[in-house]
This record gives sequence, structure tokens and C-alpha cells, in this order.
Amino acid sequence: MPSITTLATPLQTLLTTTAEALARQTGGVQRRRKFSGATLLQTLVLGWLAQPQATLTQLVQMAAVRGVVVTPQALEQRFTEALATCLEQLIAATVQAAVVAGEPVAIPLLERFTGVYVLDSTTISLPAEAAQQWPGHGGHADHGQAAVKLTVQHELRRGQLDGPHLSAGRSQDRASALQHAVLPAGSLRLADLGFFTLGVLRQIDADGSFWLSRLRADVVVCDSDDQRQDDLGRWLAGQTGVDGMVETTVTLGVRERLPARLVAWRVPQAVADERRRRLRRTAHKQGRRVRQAALARCAWTILVTNVPAERLSPTELGIVLRARWQIELIFKLWKQHGALDVSRSQQPWRIVGEVYAKLVALIIQHWFIVASGWAAPDKSLVKMAQAIRDRIILVAVDLDRRAALRRALDRLAQHLAATCRLNRRQQHPNAYQLWLDPALGAVS
Repeated sequence: MPSITTLATPLQTLLTTTAEALARQTGGVQRRRKFSGATLLQTLVLGWLAQPQATLTQLVQMAAVRGVVVTPQALEQRFTEALATCLEQLIAATVQAAVVAGEPVAIPLLERFTGVYVLDSTTISLPAEAAQQWPGHGGHADHGQAAVKLTVQHELRRGQLDGPHLSAGRSQDRASALQHAVLPAGSLRLADLGFFTLGVLRQIDADGSFWLSRLRADVVVCDSDDQRQDDLGRWLAGQTGVDGMVETTVTLGVRERLPARLVAWRVPQAVADERRRRLRRTAHKQGRRVRQAALARCAWTILVTNVPAERLSPTELGIVLRARWQIELIFKLWKQHGALDVSRSQQPWRIVGEVYAKLVALIIQHWFIVASGWAAPDKSLVKMAQAIRDRIILVAVDLDRRAALRRALDRLAQHLAATCRLNRRQQHPNAYQLWLDPALGAVS
């Protein structure tokens, strides 16, 4: 696999040649006084990468590193709709600029598949001025009118990221282009229930790949005798299992008739009670009654898959499915630590442009993480991101000099490789501890 130094070329091209061309095409920079298109985009992307909640004063300090002396007021005036459009196009260019995959992580459980792909989305609220392009779900006049959905597919063995792909906040997950992405034969897809579509799962199976998911509540299940089981919780309670676990073959859907392996565990009473409370709260808000079958089902965690038992045991299925939450950690890294959905401004197009610039910064941050230490399963994404923020100034200084940039990236990689470890936990094991020893985990 390529080292981090090979990122010098795509990084430099993206933030110089590509950035300049996009600024001219979109009118993001109409007249060059102090900023060129490239230096303006570099200031925003690298400035917010270094300090996710940077003030204008801190951003102009990054501008000075890139050779531009400008006042905070002058920078503020640059935030226009045209600049936001330019930064949006820079996101697409960044997604296409480099396919960064690290050395495969050393986890035997994941090595049973050619790749483990996690698919999910997250939504960012935007000012109402962006509603024509990114309509949200409505709501109040000053909130919910505009939102952008970010859909991402993350390959866990090598860290490769496909996306984020942008769509309207009100769009459905199953309408995403990534929903139909063709996966390598022998790979495994894990996805949120919003992506659960029987036709797609059938196609994954036909392509020689695997899928694993929780069971969506409205999917019809027929047992091995082809009997429809509408009260699934009651039916599971009547099955013979070991330690509260049921494993059987079923077919899913009235039309699709998709063969699947169903594995279900009875959850602790406290977990079931909490699920029922949440179900009743949701039903109350929507003005509907809760069916008894839905309440009975809360006593079970139900998985469906086409992965055969000889490849993953029931316990291993539960552990692997938890890997889906790794993409939630990335979203948390972007929002909580990268301040993706936070702005110091009330100016609409600065807020929109800030979201876009930060997305570019966070993709670049992910490149560095993957190329520097993905093979080590005990790396902390939060610690690596902080180390990158602390040292991004060195990358900014050497951005124009290819050889010096390679040396700066190499020093960054050495630091990331030597540090940023997760602390092992006895009571609540980290994900990598469960992957290495599935016996540590119990499904709930």
C-alpha cells in the first residue's frame, strides 16, 4: 500500500491547480487583489482543519502562512454564494482526487471477507437561504427548511472512504447512489435500516457478496415451513434455543421471497422495557397506537443475513454487526471534534461555505489517518485527529514545495504511528478488543 508521502501530489494538486480552476469557473474569486482562488480555499480548508472553530482572526493567520496578508473584515466579505458553490465543487473534487486505502487491519474476524463495507448517512442543518438546493424536512421558518445529507461508505479493513456524497436533507437513504454500489466478491455490507431493501440484498447475494443487518419491522417473515409469522416476538418465544438464542432459516418479503439466516437473542428485561418506552413515546408523538406484536418484538434482537454459519457463528455475527457503529464514530469525529455543524457566524453563505470547507478538511484528515496507522487496530481516531490539527501548519508551510511537503507528511506519519493508542478497557471493551476476542461481547 502507498505511504502517506504519496498523498503529496493529490493534496498539492487539489489545493492549488484544482482550487484555482474551480474558483475561476464559479466566480468564487472574481478579481485577484490579495487572494488568488487557491490561496483563499487553502486558507479556509487548512485554517478550519487546524482549528475547527477558528475565528476570522485565526483564519487570517493561516492566510499569512500561505503568503497573504489580509484583515478579518476583508476575509468576511469573501463569503458569498459563489464561494459556497466553489467549495461545494471542491468537495466532489476531493472525493475523486485520491482513493486512499491503508494496510489491512490485523483482525482475523474481518479477514474472513475481502472487504467490510459500512454504509450510513448523517444530516447537517443549513440556513434557509440554501433550501432551494438542499430542501430539509420543513418545520419552523428559521429551522429545518434546509439541510444537506452526507452519505458515506467506509471500508473497515483498509479504511477507504467513499464519500461524503451530498443530497437533500429530505431525501431517503435508499435513494442514494451508494445504495447500489457494486462490492467486490466475498465482501460484507453492513448498513443502517434506512438502506434495507430486499431487492438490493438479493443483488448483493447474486454478486457473490454478503450482507448482515437488523431486521426492519415491516418486513414479512416466513418460517422454514413457509408460514407467515406476523407476531415475530411471540413466534421466537416458542422456538427452542440455547441461552436465549434462536437460529433458523426464513424467507423475507411477500414478493422477493429472499432466503435468509435469522439469528435472534432475547435481551435483558431492562433493555426490553427501555425499547418499549421509546416505542410508546414515538407512537404518542405520531398519534397512533402500539401493536402488541411490536411490544413483544422488543424482547429480541433480530439479525438477518446471507452469511453462512461456517463463516460467522451467531456470537460473531453480533460482534461484526457492532462494527457498523464505526461509521458513527467518524460522524462523531466530524461533528463533535471537527465542529462540522458549528459556526461562529450568522451570515448564511459563510455558514454554508464553512460546512463545505470543513468537509474538505475532514476528508483530507481521513486520508492522513488511513495512510498513517490504519493497520494498527488500537488507534484512537480522536487522538490522531488532534495530532493532525496540531501539525497541519507544517503541511501548510510546505504546500508549494513537493519534496518538502513529502518530508512534512512523513514526519506526521511517524508521529501518528508511534502515538495515539486506545487504552484497553476491561469492563466495556473497545470495538477492536471484541473483534480480536468475540467471547468478550454479548449481544443486547
